[in-house]
Amino acid sequence: MTTAQDRIDALELAFGSLDDPGNPLGAAALLAADAAGTVLPEAERVLDDFGLNAEFVPADVGGRLERMDLLGRLLRPVFRRDASLGFGYGLNCFFAAAPVWTAGDDAQRRLAARLLLSGRRLAVARHEVAHGNDFVRDEFTARAVPDGLVVDGSKSAVANASRATGLVVFARTEGASRGRSHTVLLLDRDELPVGAVENLARRTTTGMRSAEFGGLRITDCLVPHSAVLGEAGDGYELSLRSSLLIRGLIPSIVLAGADTALRTVARFACRSRADGRSSLDVRHVRDVLTGGFLDLLIIDCLALVATRALHLLPRQMSAYAAAAAYLAPKLVAESMDEMSAVLGEETFAQDGAYAMFQKQRRDLPVTSLGHAGSAGRQVSILPQLPYFARHAWFADPEPPPDLFRPDRELPPLDLSQPALLGDGDPLAATLVACTDLLEDADDGVGPGGPALRFLARVLTGELAELKKAFENVAEGDREALSSPQSFGLADRYTLVLAAAACLGVWREQRSAPAGRADAFLAAPAWITAVLYRLVARLGLPLPDRPVEPQRLVLEEVVARLHDRRSYDLYASPLA
Repeated sequence: MTTAQDRIDALELAFGSLDDPGNPLGAAALLAADAAGTVLPEAERVLDDFGLNAEFVPADVGGRLERMDLLGRLLRPVFRRDASLGFGYGLNCFFAAAPVWTAGDDAQRRLAARLLLSGRRLAVARHEVAHGNDFVRDEFTARAVPDGLVVDGSKSAVANASRATGLVVFARTEGASRGRSHTVLLLDRDELPVGAVENLARRTTTGMRSAEFGGLRITDCLVPHSAVLGEAGDGYELSLRSSLLIRGLIPSIVLAGADTALRTVARFACRSRADGRSSLDVRHVRDVLTGGFLDLLIIDCLALVATRALHLLPRQMSAYAAAAAYLAPKLVAESMDEMSAVLGEETFAQDGAYAMFQKQRRDLPVTSLGHAGSAGRQVSILPQLPYFARHAWFADPEPPPDLFRPDRELPPLDLSQPALLGDGDPLAATLVACTDLLEDADDGVGPGGPALRFLARVLTGELAELKKAFENVAEGDREALSSPQSFGLADRYTLVLAAAACLGVWREQRSAPAGRADAFLAAPAWITAVLYRLVARLGLPLPDRPVEPQRLVLEEVVARLHDRRSYDLYASPLA
């Protein structure tokens, strides 16, 4: 029986080396397909043979999806190469299926599973958040009739519109009350009347140019009541509940593209020049490479916590998923800006050894935005902060250690359990506990020990400041929570959560039994450098720059480049 790790390794090997010019699935072929705006057929065949769609189907209806953290890792070999392929072939199918797995009955779940497991696709047509005026409405409507609902309308940008057999449609329900204005339908195009669904023109995009974003028009189409997911009017809640599954995956796909970008820049920086020197002789270049790697470690710690919390902390995980999905694209965008200065004119290369950088940089905004971008993710965090300030921070117990241990098994995924608003913040308790641990320890924590202690103390102080800021805000005070100041504080909260996630991973690696810990992650260098970077972002007091930890992290960046290992928590071998 193959394990998830076996499948991850097999998928990586099936694609072969990205930088091998003779590889038909390598960078040159992917860049050519991207320039042409087409899908690389050989790459899709790899995913067909692998059965990628089975990874998006829960095990209880015949698929291989059992752990969300492993799904995030399994997507990385694809997104390291091409976001268009990863999103267009499969991940968009998971996004579309999320409302089915969340609220579908047995027949609806079996239908979605049958379509995906037979190699077909699902597409989702979501509702518009707001409309500029009624003349440009771009949505579907559902009108109740005795035999079911009559669906009408169009959407001009639906991923996989023409390639999908299954459609998950958010349709405005006429006459519905506020908050119950949309109903979600699961449709099988093969079962709809001929001509009821029309494919509209494809839209061109700046990023993910090979992915299809086309339009759909549905005209006077009668569908049965059995097509409704959940209850009529559940659309808004279903969108929010589905986001609890989706958001935890965003960091992994963003990280995978940034892994390739960092590897491209590291290869450029390490090349020898005619005078025997390299760009690594320049401190700024060393800082950029180190910072880029540290950001990926931060993102992966958040990815680990957000996905494992779905299993272990379903009543508290919503803020963690939103924080991870908000912070990961932001960190990567800033890091890529820094890396582009190192590449110089090669940033704009359309082909050659460094061209993958501009592709990954161009794809990032499309990959990470989704239906609700960064502001939407902050909005889902903000209502929870007054409650946390009054009842959770400095009072909650810590989460279970398995939250930070990817090698540990997880309870089965129960999608009825995750809550839209958390009833506690145990991850913040990890920050406080790790600060206490470091205060009680002697200086034998290795390079950067005093600095690490200082940084943890500063971050715990920031949590105390957040508590003061939010404990007097009434829950549901929309005016206070929608102020620019509150949005800025929510941003700071995500950085504090990131620090807590990283400290939790470091502490569990440090205490793992002999032979089970990763030597790099168990050592204090990376966590000291990570906390320094987070505290600097917060604009808080800093100790003297921890030179030795920075040097050791740079050594790891270069070693992983030469050893062909991934720039994440797993240091996985690359083809």
